Amino acid sequence: MQSFKKKKLIFLALGIFTALNLTTSKVNASAFGAEIFCTMRDGGNDHESSWDAAYTYIKKQKGGLFKVSPKNAAAQITETVIREKEKFSYCVEYLDNLHPNRKLIRDLEKEEQRKVKEAKELEETNKVFSEEFTDETLDRYSY
Repeated sequence: MQSFKKKKLIFLALGIFTALNLTTSKVNASAFGAEIFCTMRDGGNDHESSWDAAYTYIKKQKGGLFKVSPKNAAAQITETVIREKEKFSYCVEYLDNLHPNRKLIRDLEKEEQRKVKEAKELEETNKVFSEEFTDETLDRYSY
């Protein structure tokens, strides 16, 4: 019975240590990811290359079974920049590129869906029209 309690205590301690280790790793990864992003942007690099470098670093540092999504990584960078305002004061102007205008994206998607729907309707109309008029009905010399 005593050995079972010891094993249980060891697993509990191991679980707590692992959770603390993962949290610390995540915080360090997002902080350095923010530093990569902000330094590259401040150095004159474009958004895409800066974002790719920071996101790749955050993904690599996270490790584990599940990877960090782009939205989550962007949120981590934003969080770090806001939390450490004094250190990253020059970077606030670049944060809007991490979170694109979602309303604009939705409007563009709706417009694309509308165009696809119109194209299908036009195709169906043309199909019906071509079935209605065969070569015999369009022969202008048939009296």
